[in-house]
Amino acid sequence: MGPEYTARRPAVAGSFYPSHPVQLRTAVERFLVRTLPPVRPTALLVPHAGYLYSGSTAGKTYAASSLPERILILCPNHTGLGSPLSLYPGRAWLTPLGECPVDAELNGLLLSEVRGLEPEERAHLQEHAVEVQIPFLQVYVPGVRVSAVAVGIHDLHVLRSLGEGIARALARLDDPAAIVVSTDMNHYEDARTNRDKDDLALDAVRSIDAEGLHRAVLAHDISMCGFAPAVAALTAARLLGANAADVVDYTHSGMVTGDEDQVVSYAGVRIFREAA
Repeated sequence: MGPEYTARRPAVAGSFYPSHPVQLRTAVERFLVRTLPPVRPTALLVPHAGYLYSGSTAGKTYAASSLPERILILCPNHTGLGSPLSLYPGRAWLTPLGECPVDAELNGLLLSEVRGLEPEERAHLQEHAVEVQIPFLQVYVPGVRVSAVAVGIHDLHVLRSLGEGIARALARLDDPAAIVVSTDMNHYEDARTNRDKDDLALDAVRSIDAEGLHRAVLAHDISMCGFAPAVAALTAARLLGANAADVVDYTHSGMVTGDEDQVVSYAGVRIFREAA
């Protein structure tokens, strides 16, 4: 028999976001500011820093989207634990707002369609990049259920294969699903340098160009922590018919701290199918 998986407990409640349920719900609701008419996205890029720094950008990105109840979250593997492609196999994600159930059907489809994907929890137990997205989804999409994949490999062939498998899995569902890529942008350079580098990455994202994003990040030393899952998501989005993308919001940590010499930047992006 395989291991018994239950529910993933919060690792960063009280540090990245409030641990008290009323305070957390209030914070998320205040961040959910609609600045653009909503579209039904194939994929979103959403930042994952502490809510003090990136919560506003995350909230605006979610609020500019009409999301289904089935969400696949792709994130980087900051800890280096687990397998290169790790699917969280438990029954739920716990936050101060309660349980967010895992989409068991989607998990099964992903395992059948994605070569090299492993159901294991080590990559997820201390990884914050999925966890910080869950409260936004719990508040904004009542009834949401999620699948979560941590991506710890940068090989373009593997990432394209991952995206192709995700597209096949989502196409097999009877009801709609969307992809959320949890990623920050460039890290720890001055705000002007960050913006210049981020523009190169975001140009590829807006073009839904998976290989272009991979090439730009490596060629220009862009420390976009979630570029690998973003490459996979762009591959899947293109196969699923997405033909448009726009940046909802762009900020950096210096806007909070006042220090623009060494910042982390954040972008919220919608990728969607625009009617002809």
